[in-house]
Amino acid sequence: MYVFAKELDTEKTFIPEGEIQLLLEETKHPDKQFVREILQKSLEKNRLEPLEVATLLNVEDAELIEEIFAAARALKEKVYGNRIVLFAPLYIGNDCVNDCVYCGFRSSNPEVYRKTLTFDELRKEVEALVKRGHKRLIVVYGEHPRYSPQFIAETIRIIYETKVGNGEIRRVNVNAAPQTVEGYKVIKEAGIGTFQIFQETYHQPTYKKLHPRGPKSNYAWRLYGLDRAMIAGIDDVGIGALFGLYDWKFEVMGLIYHTIHLEERFGVGPHTISFPRVEPAIGSEISYNPPHKVSDEEFKRLVAIIRLAVPYTGMILTAREPAELRKEVLKLGVSQIDGGSSIGIGSYSQDDPEKVKKSQFILGDNRSLEEVIQDLLREGYIPSFCTACYRMGRTGEHFMEFAIPGFVKRFCTPNALFTLKEYLNDYASVETRKLGEELLKKELERIEKRELVEKYLERIDRGERDVRF
Repeated sequence: MYVFAKELDTEKTFIPEGEIQLLLEETKHPDKQFVREILQKSLEKNRLEPLEVATLLNVEDAELIEEIFAAARALKEKVYGNRIVLFAPLYIGNDCVNDCVYCGFRSSNPEVYRKTLTFDELRKEVEALVKRGHKRLIVVYGEHPRYSPQFIAETIRIIYETKVGNGEIRRVNVNAAPQTVEGYKVIKEAGIGTFQIFQETYHQPTYKKLHPRGPKSNYAWRLYGLDRAMIAGIDDVGIGALFGLYDWKFEVMGLIYHTIHLEERFGVGPHTISFPRVEPAIGSEISYNPPHKVSDEEFKRLVAIIRLAVPYTGMILTAREPAELRKEVLKLGVSQIDGGSSIGIGSYSQDDPEKVKKSQFILGDNRSLEEVIQDLLREGYIPSFCTACYRMGRTGEHFMEFAIPGFVKRFCTPNALFTLKEYLNDYASVETRKLGEELLKKELERIEKRELVEKYLERIDRGERDVRF
């Protein structure tokens, strides 16, 4: 097993709890001018330092909060344009040896129905997702010996091999237990996109209390899990915190220190940051009354501040949140959302009345993928299923070399339009197709390389698929 000596020493992590608490204390009642200087630095696409992030977290003045929101909206437009990337979660199995008190999958929960998809059932789930138009998945596993690197790799291969008509899954991201370096290498060979690990809470005393048993009780092993992934050659990694377990301001600081650690050690930070809130889970009392519940207004603030802190990092807003709140938060810097999500094991291919008993938590947004796409189109967003960068080797540090000078907006916007066109031609209703064609027309009026983009769109109309810059 590959470990660093310091990884097993929980006193020597890269999350300086004392320093974080001190920064949050010393930056209370921040000076307005300093706050505006920080916002300007972010708008110039510079990653913020911990002191600057702590300062933004302590803003309570209503006028300045609105300025933070406005800056987050402007920065998102500068870096990502009006694209929103769409994906779906696919839960493979909920067997778990951990006993996380907030989770429906925890080992001591007698109310959850344990289920792992067979490979045939997995194919049916993927077929159901492809038939709805999905191109990107995040596959999720409990932590259990049966979900070995070899098992994870095989499920990924099956997903890529499963095709229906014009449809296929083109990018599979993974949310699974931390692995050894050798384990990550096995998974990488299957062609994964991003490997995602949420620390849940960066506050060690809280972490210890909420993770009493199982491998996940080792804070440091989990904290350094993405270091091992990077060493194994997986250069797109995703971090996250589960908001509501501890003070939300501390957790944002933890995410920033994690980002800085990856930048300093590997030359590139996380590809994505996620910020889910604790949601009700079957058999978990604490999930209904989180110890540090985050209000909707606080949630909007933390999303905007993360956006400003890490200008080039993707931000994922999940269907944990209700639809109306997602529409509001989307404007504050989010770049990826899931749509048409179902998290009961095996619930895409069949209507399962028992799916809640197979789910990790209860979803807040139950709109279909098409309903999500319609709402995005009405709001002027480009729904995107693009996977071009990943499949052309533009990942990790190489991706950032393109992203920083504005590549993402100039090249990803056309690629987003191509995947939208595919969806409109292959899966959309008449109403959605009308909305989509209207948006395509508007985008073509202001896009670079219009003639070339129009030729690519014509190729799609003639039946060609997977065209991309």
